[in-house]
Amino acid sequence: MTQNTTFLRDAFFREWLLVAALAGLVISSFQLGRLPLYTMSEITPLFLLLALFVAVKGIENSGLLFRLGLRLERGAYLPVKLVVITFVLSMVVTIDVSLVTMIPLVMALNIRQRDRLVILVALTAHVGAALMPFGTPQNLFIFSFYPVATLSFIREIAPFTLGMLSVFLVFALFTRTTRISETAEEHAAVDIYHAVLHGLMLLLVVLCVLRVLPPVSALLAIVYPLLFDRASLRVDYGLLATFLCFIGLAGNIGELISADLRHPHHVFLLSALLSQLISNVPTTLLLTPFTAEWKALLWGSNVGGFGSLIAAMANLITYKLYCAHRNGNHGGVFMLKFIVAGYGAFAVGIGLFFGLKWVG
Repeated sequence: MTQNTTFLRDAFFREWLLVAALAGLVISSFQLGRLPLYTMSEITPLFLLLALFVAVKGIENSGLLFRLGLRLERGAYLPVKLVVITFVLSMVVTIDVSLVTMIPLVMALNIRQRDRLVILVALTAHVGAALMPFGTPQNLFIFSFYPVATLSFIREIAPFTLGMLSVFLVFALFTRTTRISETAEEHAAVDIYHAVLHGLMLLLVVLCVLRVLPPVSALLAIVYPLLFDRASLRVDYGLLATFLCFIGLAGNIGELISADLRHPHHVFLLSALLSQLISNVPTTLLLTPFTAEWKALLWGSNVGGFGSLIAAMANLITYKLYCAHRNGNHGGVFMLKFIVAGYGAFAVGIGLFFGLKWVG
């Protein structure tokens, strides 16, 4: 086998999601007879995600995440601490920010059970972000589309969030971690200047995500590394390209199918199941014009975020960040574990919805 053939094979297995998304985009665009359409509201989150990646990469390169990992490893109940931190963080600064911050931190830990902790953190980020109207893109769209008060929104989804959090905390309590080796903390040097600088850049991007600052402000988080710290620009551009293809693909599928939905159980099940195929955000955008059942759609789109790798963009972020920190190794094994755990959470979420409706 030639060197070029080996390179292409490795590239295909490393970016198979991008290849699949691109193929689907091309086929669906051909079916519609037009090029894929993108709006500024779809491109802006990708730009902010790039800025997030760069800022967190700068913090990671500074050695701060490794030092924080050493601190977290002290004492007992590391999995519980990670679940609590992720839950609060995702509730405050959205799911994408919490994942881009927490997964590199988990991968910096000096322990053997990082796979299961990454999965636990990723699932927890879903439920923490689900509680807030701005926590996930689908929540934000539902909150903006329907005339619903903030407290009513939180009250409706709180049983899902608290119920799933309880399940994850139980799993965390029974998850044991062992250190790979004893690492002297004095060897974990931190570049304070770059840690603080990229930390401020991260704060800047978070404020843009929360719409406190205009999105263009996040350009500073990219321009500075471009001029002075290019090592921070070594992020996963394949993931961003995959997102771009999936957004276009979901828009194309949205034009090819439609529905008229009235019964809340149907809305819940369709949104949860459709999310497995085209992701929960496009599912939400697709179904909102056809139903007034915002509560069922809110539950369905958040429960639907569990499960398949493409059920939520956050799942893709988790998988790609994991592979990036393992240099692409063991991605298949991790993906299988992640999907199995995700469908376990998916089943519990469905049970919670119908259980609460039956009791109510």
